[in-house]
Amino acid sequence: MQQIINFIIKNKNFLLFIVLFGLAMIFTIQSHSYHKSKFINSANSVSGGVYNSVNQISSYFNLKSQNALLAEENNRLNTLLTNNQINTISQLQNKSSIVKFEYTTGNVIRNSYNLSNNFLLINKGEKDSIKQDYGVCSSKGIIGIIDNISNNYATVISILNTKSRISAQLQKTNHYGSLTWDGNSPSIIQLTDVEKVAPVTKGDTIVTSGRSSIFPKGIPVGTVIDSKLDATENFHEINVKLFNDMTNLEHVYIIKNKHKKEIETLLKSIDE
Repeated sequence: MQQIINFIIKNKNFLLFIVLFGLAMIFTIQSHSYHKSKFINSANSVSGGVYNSVNQISSYFNLKSQNALLAEENNRLNTLLTNNQINTISQLQNKSSIVKFEYTTGNVIRNSYNLSNNFLLINKGEKDSIKQDYGVCSSKGIIGIIDNISNNYATVISILNTKSRISAQLQKTNHYGSLTWDGNSPSIIQLTDVEKVAPVTKGDTIVTSGRSSIFPKGIPVGTVIDSKLDATENFHEINVKLFNDMTNLEHVYIIKNKHKKEIETLLKSIDE
């Protein structure tokens, strides 16, 4: 103990400099959006390399389950092709708008699901033309939205994030609302602000509504468990069982809306 005290006394000036330098860096990053963005992107790049190495090892031991998922997806695609529901891969990506959306494959190398505000880390970044606010899904359904990007990696705001808001609707009607998460079960999210006139039945399928520039219409979300009216008795509050197992994600698709900039520019001109 005495040696530690002697060390501190002997190097007090240097230690004071380190403390003050650290505080200055924190204040600089917090008060300037540019510095903050660069710091976050650098942190993504460093942590991404570490998690990518760990993920490569764990992926090797998880090949059996992942192959089963891929086989399931191939079976679904073959069924669609056999029944002439799609004619090309482009139509598969978005049957309602063949050229509007482009898809890029990626892998999840870090995933949190037991916090109130959960994120994922994927192995795609700026060099892959990935940008902020791109949608992310899997073969089973919606996952989240791209947040920060470094050269090789990107963070994704999970749908299991209490700050997440994504437009979704009942598949059988055009009644839509906002997907939110109450912070409880990682397998259940909530669809709120759905007009009370909407016919909601247990087992109904929920999909993305296509009412934003992020996700196309029709990406699977889950099925209705139950519903009730909110405090105003004007809107449904619906519990939705997710199709995705958010605790076990690996292969993902990043969705680029080629018309996103055009749509946002037009909407901005209206707001002004």
